[in-house]
Amino acid sequence: MAGYDDTPVEILDEAAAAEELTRLAALITRLNQAYHADDAPEVPDAEFDALRRRNEAIETRFPHLMRVDSPTLRVGAAPDGAFGKHRHLVPMLSLDNVFDEAEFEAFVTKAARFLGLDEARTAALAFVGEPKIDGLSISLTYEKGRFVRGTTRGDGTEGEDVTANLKTLRDLPLRLRGAAPDLIEIRGEVFLAKSDFLAINAAQAEAGQKEFANPRNAAAGSLRQLDPKITAKRPLSLFAYAAGFASAPVAASHWAYLEQLKEWGFTVNPLSARLAGKEEAEPFFERTARERATLAYDIDGVVYKIDDLSLQERLGFAGRAPRWAVAWKFPAEQAVTRLLDIEIQVGRTGALTPVARLEAVNVGGVLVTNATLHNADEIARKDVRIGDLVQLQRAGDVIPQILGVVPEPDRARGEPFVMPDHCPVCGATAERPPGEVVLRCTGGLTCPAQVVERLIHFVSRGAFDIDGLGDRSVREFHDAGLIAAPGDIFRLPAHEAEIAKREGWGATSARNLVKAIEARRTIPLPRFIYALGIRRIGESNAKLLARHYGSFTRWREQMLAAAVIGSEARQELGEITGVGATIAEEIVAFFAEPHNRATLDDLAIQLTIEDEVQETGGLLAGKTIVFTGSLLTMTRPEARATAERLGAKVTDSVSKRTGLVVLGADAGSKAKKAAELGVETVDEAGWRTLAGLPPA
Repeated sequence: MAGYDDTPVEILDEAAAAEELTRLAALITRLNQAYHADDAPEVPDAEFDALRRRNEAIETRFPHLMRVDSPTLRVGAAPDGAFGKHRHLVPMLSLDNVFDEAEFEAFVTKAARFLGLDEARTAALAFVGEPKIDGLSISLTYEKGRFVRGTTRGDGTEGEDVTANLKTLRDLPLRLRGAAPDLIEIRGEVFLAKSDFLAINAAQAEAGQKEFANPRNAAAGSLRQLDPKITAKRPLSLFAYAAGFASAPVAASHWAYLEQLKEWGFTVNPLSARLAGKEEAEPFFERTARERATLAYDIDGVVYKIDDLSLQERLGFAGRAPRWAVAWKFPAEQAVTRLLDIEIQVGRTGALTPVARLEAVNVGGVLVTNATLHNADEIARKDVRIGDLVQLQRAGDVIPQILGVVPEPDRARGEPFVMPDHCPVCGATAERPPGEVVLRCTGGLTCPAQVVERLIHFVSRGAFDIDGLGDRSVREFHDAGLIAAPGDIFRLPAHEAEIAKREGWGATSARNLVKAIEARRTIPLPRFIYALGIRRIGESNAKLLARHYGSFTRWREQMLAAAVIGSEARQELGEITGVGATIAEEIVAFFAEPHNRATLDDLAIQLTIEDEVQETGGLLAGKTIVFTGSLLTMTRPEARATAERLGAKVTDSVSKRTGLVVLGADAGSKAKKAAELGVETVDEAGWRTLAGLPPA
């Protein structure tokens, strides 16, 4: 599959890492949409997981490069407009994945470090292991014990209301047995047994209708029927496994919560088990893997959760995933195929990426025809040549990844591949900037490929997210001369009649596109910043910038002022935790380009760019906090996460803009500077009081 790189993460430089994160964000978003919203996955789960793992590995090495549309911050896909939408009371997020014992051990170590646990307490951590059902995640809302709403995961914040369809499930209690909180969300998985899947597909084939690709697909398609009568005919099952929101405490441990679910009338996976310590995780995984083939339903791994719910609350979430749970996935497969050709793709920032065109090969039920070769160094390192027989893998850091060449002693090999020295699209010189591993087209915005890729990014899901304006439409309108810059997108409504006459469009499609464009004339500031495509500014950094500056007007003014090295504006930009000097230089460079400033002015005329909503209420909301010295009652990451959850901004430097400095043990130069500037300081006990935490 084209669109991502498989260069080992450890040899990526910063520029290549940023480019790779851009590719991965777009690719994973598309695959997410196909899987969660369209019920038509394009790749196997193992391949999707590997893409996610590569993205996370790059972000771990280069945390300041995290994008606003980072897959680590996003879950699922936007809800389908055919169903009513409902916002989850507690975000319905996803899980990070591990693939072996060492990675599981790293997960435990990371959680223990966050909590400040010593070796003995870490060894005593209890877990609950549960088979990971390959189905459709669902959130069930009960009021005073009565089922009132069922919602799909959607994008993690808002999902599709499928209440009427869920009521047809035999496993779903419409009333909870016994006492329950007045308001509670219960999370579960809707799935289809293997035998029922085969029966449904047989009926589909007999009726001349399209068959489902797998049981998960069939379950999702069955639950998302507009007519509940169709869902009622499908033998869907439900396992309940977790809590969302609860207006009153239910249990002290996850295991006790599962027991309560059973008392309320839910079915809980009978293979779930409480594990006394981390050393029991691998035996449980191996035992589950051995039973996998005999189960009546599909599973794709094991989920491990820290059992103590008070520890779960302290750990909280990092991006889209909890710090207290992880999915240990089953391994994927390998295959061998022929490398037919190597083509060059030009990305948004001018990067020239070699893409392997492969003889189609079925790997785990999916036809693979493309794989990235990412740069000349990797091609040379693996000595991959056109015509070679190559081995692919769909697990690990990248998928599908070309592992290497399969020797063929009796077959002559082709010549070593040589990267072009000119852009294949615009003909401009291709150069390898100092310190980078990729060749870049020097044509800039004169290169049609770069212009189109930037426009595609502008309308992508994490940016303006304009329905009906995907990759193909952007290219079509660009080639037709209808759009050449972002502002042209909002002038497309004036061409509605012309668009309606284009092949494959029609009046209805054109009208829907215009409605979608008009609906995006109001945009939140973080999405707007991300949409601009500034190098190294992903969704995460765009949110940091929006939160720090508050409004588009102030951000624009301050970025122009930051052009002066040593200025207060430049210093302030560099102080934002997660930004740093390199990203600051990219932002300043963007604003130094007249074309970019003209683009901003054009967009500002046509759009309403919403100010970033700041947290209100509480003693810490809106404060800029610096932690210094050693904290004794919590770790620094936990303190930072707590402050940000309460609406504060956390920075690394003390300045006159700092609102509070928390002095831990052995506070040094930052404490001295706070005193010199007259910045308010508190000790750790005072910090816990301000944060609403109980005394240690």
